[in-house]
Amino acid sequence: MSEHVLSEVSGGVLTLTLNRPEKKNALTRAMYQALADGIDRADADAGIHCVLIQANGDMFTAGNDLADFAAVNRGEQDANAAREGGNPLLNALERAKTPIVAAVNGRAVGVGTTMLLHCDLVYVTPDALLTTPFVNLALVPEAASSMLLPARIGHARAFAMFVLGEAVDAAKAVDWGLANAVVAAAELRAKARAAAEAVASRAPASVAATKALMRRPAETIKERYAEEGRLFAAQLKSPEAAEAFAAFAEKRQPDFAKTREPA
Repeated sequence: MSEHVLSEVSGGVLTLTLNRPEKKNALTRAMYQALADGIDRADADAGIHCVLIQANGDMFTAGNDLADFAAVNRGEQDANAAREGGNPLLNALERAKTPIVAAVNGRAVGVGTTMLLHCDLVYVTPDALLTTPFVNLALVPEAASSMLLPARIGHARAFAMFVLGEAVDAAKAVDWGLANAVVAAAELRAKARAAAEAVASRAPASVAATKALMRRPAETIKERYAEEGRLFAAQLKSPEAAEAFAAFAEKRQPDFAKTREPA
């Protein structure tokens, strides 16, 4: 388990805590693997009946560590290994049989929001802000969110989140069905923990079967992962992404006009 993902089991609940607050819990490859290992462990351990994901610090997660993305764009890392069929957390979420509860404190960016679509119960603090700024970085949605988010909140709302980068606050997240309840920051962990323990107390086989039935769409999540991963990997190597990463590092607005080929 990574030092940036803490793991603890008690009362039939596996708690995974993002622990990189100095970097706003931006997710590295090692953190993705640690989260995936935890979810897989829950499925394999008959004593674990629920997974609880939470975060230390004032932010749930800033999403993927952009240094990883920039390294792929520069050719220092392989794009396919980085995303296409290769993100261990996304693969673990797709095959997860154990229910997952999320306690979201503050902002949840990119995968911090899309992973919530795979969680079964979500609780957010009043200052929570969900964003999916993939197009802002010249990328595309992942975690099957291009299928799951429109199905959850409608095409128009999902398009605004993906393409315009519009943020969803805590109250709206509950109203749109992205979260179960808004909980005071001081009470968030206790509320999420109580919910996880309540899930863990139910008949395990019945809960697992119910989750499986609810996650059986016409197009499988695994198929959508593959298509998104192919496009994501391609965009990571694009001139658009290079400009987006450079603009982010230089704290300026990207100028995508200079990346377009002449008509």
